[in-house]
Amino acid sequence: MPTSMPDVANHTTAQTEGALDRVGMGNIEMPIMVSAKDEAERMVSAHIDAFVNLKDPKAKGIHMSRLYLLLDDLSSGNTLNYQSLIALLNEFISSHHDLSDTAYVKFSFDYPMRRQALVSGNLGWRVYPVTIIGKLEKGNFDIELGVDIAYSSTCPCSAALARQLIQKAFTEKFEQQDTIAKDDIHKWLGTSEGIVATPHSQRSIAEIKVKLNSLVNTFPITDIVDTIEAALQTPVQAAVKREDEQEFARLNGQNLMFCEDAARRVQHAMNLIEGYDDYWVKINHLESLHAHDAVAVTTKGIANGYQA
Repeated sequence: MPTSMPDVANHTTAQTEGALDRVGMGNIEMPIMVSAKDEAERMVSAHIDAFVNLKDPKAKGIHMSRLYLLLDDLSSGNTLNYQSLIALLNEFISSHHDLSDTAYVKFSFDYPMRRQALVSGNLGWRVYPVTIIGKLEKGNFDIELGVDIAYSSTCPCSAALARQLIQKAFTEKFEQQDTIAKDDIHKWLGTSEGIVATPHSQRSIAEIKVKLNSLVNTFPITDIVDTIEAALQTPVQAAVKREDEQEFARLNGQNLMFCEDAARRVQHAMNLIEGYDDYWVKINHLESLHAHDAVAVTTKGIANGYQA
């Protein structure tokens, strides 16, 4: 007869008694089918954190395999959306009904989206880092969607200094001439001598987090990306031909931004969107002039909501 296998977690007590806030697994690698608004369901390679609390101070531990198998069921036979995330959190607790009454899960993945070039009309893939966090505590659900959006920011101060140098170069070039032909100016402006300085710009990241509610089912990843990129006007590009690059240069010149400017643009855009209970925004300008970053943080500003 086969002998039963020992279950140390079930039949032994804790070496030192004490309740624990979270016990589980971190950085689980698993493919997940994600349902995003206005996008076809898409398989992503996710890294997952899965936890429950351990409320019994005498219990040895939780059943980690139960959490893993619930995630595997989601991976192999279901799609991640708002309702399946709620169900997963409930199952985390029901599988540990004698041990746990809170649950936490975090999905981190890169979400690919087709994006159109600025002028040429070509399409290319852009990848957006996404996090989806679900919490269940005392019967209350807390569902958060986070998206990182890359864009270009050009410094207004640097642009003003560059214009001053161009004016100085113009004066030095033509100061001996009483009259200047328009064609001569036009030709000079097209040379490296004419554009003697350019403002500094840098890749920048807008980190967005929103609190979702039961009015949504599919995750509004595209809505957030479209809203923020439209507000900032200078999103990082995928497919680029020369006409796209030229338009990108024009957009940078027409959308000079300190980090404070970018944060207020995003804040205004987020305030016009309905359907989110709360939002948090962190603007990161990864400076090309300085060795440090320029950062601004803003929130919706609701009571007991996100804090900066």
